[in-house]
Amino acid sequence: MAKDPYETLGVKSDASETDIQKAFRKLAKKYHPDLHPGDKRSEERFKDINAAYDILGDTAKRGRFDRGEIDGNGTEIHRNPFAGGGRRPGGGPFGGGHQGGFGQGGAGGGFAFDDLSDLFGGVFRGGRGGGVPTQGEDLRFTLEVDFIDAMTGVKKRVTLPGGKPLDVGIPAGIADGQTIRLKGQGSPGVTGAPGDALIEVKVRAHPHFTRDGRDIHYELPVSLGEAVLGGKVEVATIHGPVTVTIPAHANTGTRMRLKGKGVPATKRELAGDQYVTLKLVLPKEPDAELEQFVKAWAAKKPYDPRKG
Repeated sequence: MAKDPYETLGVKSDASETDIQKAFRKLAKKYHPDLHPGDKRSEERFKDINAAYDILGDTAKRGRFDRGEIDGNGTEIHRNPFAGGGRRPGGGPFGGGHQGGFGQGGAGGGFAFDDLSDLFGGVFRGGRGGGVPTQGEDLRFTLEVDFIDAMTGVKKRVTLPGGKPLDVGIPAGIADGQTIRLKGQGSPGVTGAPGDALIEVKVRAHPHFTRDGRDIHYELPVSLGEAVLGGKVEVATIHGPVTVTIPAHANTGTRMRLKGKGVPATKRELAGDQYVTLKLVLPKEPDAELEQFVKAWAAKKPYDPRKG
């Protein structure tokens, strides 16, 4: 049995086109199959919602349904053209008492007012009729990317519903939680353009790099000898390793700036820098010789690092 499209969309029979469109969008978004994978009930509900809007979103079809010419599935209802009995009160197609039509008493039988929409439909409907064009629903996805890829920019291939592959450009410096919009890659529209694909980017944390705006921060472990004597060491950056010079007598917390080694520049923003913070690390294994040296040295040259 065909369902009443007004009941399906939860609107009254005198609802405006705007009210019908709003109801459709709300329900279509709620029951979209992509939000309920494997849920047959939601899938069937979504089909019913689309079928209802196919009737009520089309001015001509809605008129024919209201006059009782088609059912909720859009199927023709064959009945006596002089019987009246449309959905509107009064029996006639316009809610009055008109049940007959032109030539009503002729030998070959006339046609009722109900038939006028068929006779002139091609002129007034213009194809699908005056339904409000409805853009397809947006589809939402989540895409995880590595920290360095997110900072320097990369192309990732994603697979849309239906198996369609698509290369997505991840702009350099994209933030965690930022959304990329792919125009026209969403669900097909009922009478309008397709929706968009919205891809929320999740940036994986890095074990050594952190970000502050367009700057990158990195903690560099240094040995006791490097801290006291200084020297050249290799440092990782998001663009690859570089060699830096550690100044002699460098303490833990000493910070060095690598200009332009942060997030790359854009048309509106300059490139960020990378800041390298030194962290003194003693040998993992106890060293008796080092302990003896430090003990003798500390006895001769005591100092208080917490003074002040």
